[in-house]
Amino acid sequence: MTLTVLLLSVSPAMIIILYIYFKDKFEKEPIGFLFKNFLMGAILSVIITIILSAILNIVFPLTDEISIYQQFIKAFLVVGLVEEFSKYIIVRFYAQKSSEFNEPFDGIVYAVMVSMGFAALENVLYVFQYGASTGIVRAFTAVPAHATFGILMGYFMGLAKFSKNKQLLNLTGLLVATFFHGTYDFFLFVNFIPGIAIGAFVSLIIGIILSKKAIKIHQKNSYFSV
Repeated sequence: MTLTVLLLSVSPAMIIILYIYFKDKFEKEPIGFLFKNFLMGAILSVIITIILSAILNIVFPLTDEISIYQQFIKAFLVVGLVEEFSKYIIVRFYAQKSSEFNEPFDGIVYAVMVSMGFAALENVLYVFQYGASTGIVRAFTAVPAHATFGILMGYFMGLAKFSKNKQLLNLTGLLVATFFHGTYDFFLFVNFIPGIAIGAFVSLIIGIILSKKAIKIHQKNSYFSV
């Protein structure tokens, strides 16, 4: 039973990883380096998230669960920015500095690897706590959402590696990922307004559409496509 639950927890992330791996058509990344980024996403980014979240929960204590303002702060700052920043710094200071990161599409690859490491561990914790039904729901919602955040962040970070506007493009990736993450969570957090949760699924669909476009653009402009 435990093994089944574990497989249910990690399989959505693994499927997305394979999808992105095969979308990298022209110059595959080393399996070992991909795995290191995945592990750093699962371990280091989670540790950073726990520390920063604890600090921000003190600074911005949630005292009114039906306050739209407080749920906005929670969604965009305490959760969205913290989680995306914890992934961003791994891509920025580990993957992006590597010689293996040698074309814009690699921004998407490594950002997704880090994001899926984070999402996989998060999913394991949720599924073991709340059961298999939660894992099934999250396989079609939260995990793909984390993937879209990673793809959108990685798109800009891929551009940044080979641009003179490196800092601006890197920060744009972080802000875009935070915006989509915050929007997705906000509509779920404001559950005291009937029907508003549909906004989360709308934002997820928009994120998926933009992610597919980002993948196609970097595929088309690959340095190794000739």
